[in-house]
Amino acid sequence: MTEQIIELIEKYNKIIIHRHERPDPDAYGSQAGLGEIIRQSFPDKKVLLAGEEEMSLNYLARLDDFSDKEYDGALVIVCDTANEERISDQRYSLGEVVVKIDHHPNREPYGDYMWVDPSASSTSEMIYELYVAGKERGFQLNREAARLLYAGIVGDTGRFLFPSSTNRTFEAARELVKYDFDRASLYDSMYQVPLKIARLKGHLLQQMEPRTSGAAVFRLSKSLLAEYGVTSEETHSFVGIAGDIQEVIAWVFFIEEDDVIRVRLRSKGPVINELASRYNGGGHPMASGAKVYTWNEADLLVKELDRVCEDYLAYSNIEQ
Repeated sequence: MTEQIIELIEKYNKIIIHRHERPDPDAYGSQAGLGEIIRQSFPDKKVLLAGEEEMSLNYLARLDDFSDKEYDGALVIVCDTANEERISDQRYSLGEVVVKIDHHPNREPYGDYMWVDPSASSTSEMIYELYVAGKERGFQLNREAARLLYAGIVGDTGRFLFPSSTNRTFEAARELVKYDFDRASLYDSMYQVPLKIARLKGHLLQQMEPRTSGAAVFRLSKSLLAEYGVTSEETHSFVGIAGDIQEVIAWVFFIEEDDVIRVRLRSKGPVINELASRYNGGGHPMASGAKVYTWNEADLLVKELDRVCEDYLAYSNIEQ
């Protein structure tokens, strides 16, 4: 499939790259990193980055504003997006050919071509491997592309702490850091948070009571977010808040918005993506997202998370 994608990139003079809504560093890193590789390798091609900008990720890249006409005769590549509903800027279907590049389980196939590899730590890792596969065909990697792909890998591996980090991941990182970009500045942009967010994190930890199942629940109502002056988009920066707590094996964030309650699920063992799929979402076994529409529905999800955690602990005890 990488060979086919390389041939498509060589063939088309206009390439538009998308990623998922509510982006994270891997979404931006894979989207903008691929764009930078194509621009560096083929200066005569027109490359556009589509989607709604996320201000907190402007340090990575800025996106393009363009008309529907640009999709005429264009190759569209969608990065890091498991299902069509989550593609940021739904004009992607106006292109001549659509390619899906993703590392989430392929439960909702779309596009004319698909390269899906759930064993990859991140889509940015896959984009690096696409570059390696295309080197003999003229693909080039520059400092900016290396910075973007490295940020995507770091973001989706939790600074290489998650089990998704493999030999492939460290090999890619080893090659990317050979390029002269400022890693210290990049880490500062990724992990430093404003005081208002630090205070909200402190409030959440102070109020948290781990459940007997090993699950933890964080409810961020609109009123709580307003009290601390934090937007729902900014909450992604501390979704891993319970990862270092010994008594917690899985946790859920509920973030209330005007018309939906966003759900972020994280785990240190129990598989939670099947649970997410039952609540309008999906993702990885240890990191998933979903949506509910009432707090009663949120309570039902919590009960199911309790069961998932209890089953995991019971199985672990049997194994021991």
